[in-house]
Amino acid sequence: MGFEELLDQVGGFGPFQLRNMVLLALPRMMLPMHFLLPIFLAAVPAHRCALPGTPANFSRQDTWLEVYLPKELDGMLSSCLRFTHPQALPNTTLRGEGQSPGELQGEPTTVPCPQGWVYDRSEFSSTIATEWDLVCEQKGLNKATSTFFFAGVMVGAMAFGYLSDRFGRRRLLLVAYVSALVMGLASATSVSYIMFVITRTLTGTALAGFTIIVMPLELEWLDVGHRTVAGVLSSTFWTGGLMLLALVGYLIRDWRWLLLTVTLPCVPGILSLWWVPESARWLLTQGQVEEARRYLLRCARINGKPVGEDSLSLEALSKVTAGERVVQRPSYLNLFQTPRLRHISLCCMVVWFAVNFSYYGLSLDMSGLGLNVYQTQLLFGAVELPSKLLAYLLVRQAGRRLTQAGMLLVTALTFGIRLLVSSEMVSWSTALAVIGKGFSEAAFTTAYLFTSELYPTVLRQTGMGLTALVGRLGGSLAPLAALLDGVWLPLPKLAYGGISLLAACTALLLPETRQAQLPETIQDVERKSAPSSLQEEMPMKQVHD
Repeated sequence: MGFEELLDQVGGFGPFQLRNMVLLALPRMMLPMHFLLPIFLAAVPAHRCALPGTPANFSRQDTWLEVYLPKELDGMLSSCLRFTHPQALPNTTLRGEGQSPGELQGEPTTVPCPQGWVYDRSEFSSTIATEWDLVCEQKGLNKATSTFFFAGVMVGAMAFGYLSDRFGRRRLLLVAYVSALVMGLASATSVSYIMFVITRTLTGTALAGFTIIVMPLELEWLDVGHRTVAGVLSSTFWTGGLMLLALVGYLIRDWRWLLLTVTLPCVPGILSLWWVPESARWLLTQGQVEEARRYLLRCARINGKPVGEDSLSLEALSKVTAGERVVQRPSYLNLFQTPRLRHISLCCMVVWFAVNFSYYGLSLDMSGLGLNVYQTQLLFGAVELPSKLLAYLLVRQAGRRLTQAGMLLVTALTFGIRLLVSSEMVSWSTALAVIGKGFSEAAFTTAYLFTSELYPTVLRQTGMGLTALVGRLGGSLAPLAALLDGVWLPLPKLAYGGISLLAACTALLLPETRQAQLPETIQDVERKSAPSSLQEEMPMKQVHD
């Protein structure tokens, strides 16, 4: 008897699983609020050089600004430079005292803002850009905060993936909650840019535990027939977090209070772990039969299944354990030790890099869309709801592999078409960006479900950790890729679209998992991942969605 048969006895989908999904909804909603927080946290408002002896009210556009500030090629006053000495306006004269011969001959010189900047605070009262003057020559440091954050997520994914396979999902989820709370509070009270970068990076490391623990912890309690609907339904909490971020960002305009607001939900999250069950699948693979039996009996009781204690005897569970307990100390090397597992890992790495790279490339760049940042964030969040419905329908009908490839292909096409749309066609550019965001989210939703089904229970968290590691590398490079427009304006979109296209082709090389039981061991993966001709020789039990 395998674990699927055990689930049939205790209930593979019922009040127990629904309660589990609700309890794990909080970390799902917190993730996008932190991952996309730089949209508000690191926003760069309109700014100009601070000028001596002039009003600090930036909303006034008086003629005296032209005395101090040069004009850019588009006719706008410079945000980053000022004249070394005040210049005469038409029909006026200024004394040439202190001016160089070149300036007297009509060649004014400019310098970076020596006295700092004045910011338009009508939209944001405070951001990290205004706090530490991360503009102009320092704008790269502003983008770097997202890169460091995702680098922390990348390291955390590797650590949590390995440790949760060694020490359990529930225990490491507690570590993630506590660490995220402590580091988030430290970030909100940062007194310098260096302190902020360090604490934000460590916050990303802690939040990585949510990304790779929550989905498998839900999945491992579900039967085959309800994995798809539960996976897509759970992912809607991410969308809820996105839309909630737009509201919270609109109501709270100071970056410290905003960061504090999205961090404090860790407190009820820690308390909720009292009711979150450990994965019985994982417990059996580790030989912890008595604890697994306790959770299985609780599942049966809550689901209203008439299962006696004799039906789940220690002897019966020990037989299940004997068949599943293969890898007691998982390692990332285990992901590459057999041909088909190696093939799955390499393909998933490419897919996850592209999914993150394109998703965050779209999500973090809201310029040129004709909407303010709050409207854009709300629209980007709302479009994810129909995209999840589309993903749900397609993974059931077309399968995981074709859905994954198709979503990435359409995402790549939206980037390509936007290259052909002129900058004056704002409505078309906005529509294409929204469509691309929807399909990139559908690719993300499919990737979580698909990857969780590809890896065996004994290595599922380790595999999710590896793919999340590579995915966050893509996420960390996405904001830096946006800076490539300084080299060639279309280059960022070419990079996002080209990598999405490559991943779409790579996804077609993965085995289909629709209607298949979750693999428990590496040997299961080798059988289930075999080509269809070999599967006919090695038939495996299939059930309908």
